[in-house]
Amino acid sequence: MFLSIIIPGPSSLGRNIDVCLRPLINELAQLWSSGALTYDISRKQNFLMRAALMWTINDFPAYEMLSYWSTHGKLTCLYYMENNKAFTLANGGKASFFYCHRHFLPFNHRYKKNSKDFFVGKVEKDVASPRLSGEELHDVVSEYGDIVFGLQSGKQKFCGFDLTYNWVKRNIF
Repeated sequence: MFLSIIIPGPSSLGRNIDVCLRPLINELAQLWSSGALTYDISRKQNFLMRAALMWTINDFPAYEMLSYWSTHGKLTCLYYMENNKAFTLANGGKASFFYCHRHFLPFNHRYKKNSKDFFVGKVEKDVASPRLSGEELHDVVSEYGDIVFGLQSGKQKFCGFDLTYNWVKRNIF
């Protein structure tokens, strides 16, 4: 089943999206813990339905709003955080992820040693950093204090922002 959330209004809610998500979170928590008695028409009997949010599909700005991971700068990647290979362009100062893709390939892949077609004079020797598990990520985020909802969330930033992580707030999920 797909659940679409359309938030009316002329501008983005940004960090205030928690106000709209709070009823959904409460309902999902109830459906997960207690369930809801539901009728199955094909079996003609009731059953206890439980529900969970499996994933979200969204564009990059919405990804930032839902994850509270800033999608700007060198630490754009939520999976690899400070272990990515982004660099700053000399003329313009923008973060670039060009040439950052080969370290995901297996060690014996032919593109790892190809210095002619990818990055002149460079052979890729690095391997991808391991991704954090859900529990490890939860432990990291738990260090950043309580969740502040709505307009009170402000523009808070935690110590180390844009150096080792890009969290702007603890997530409602």
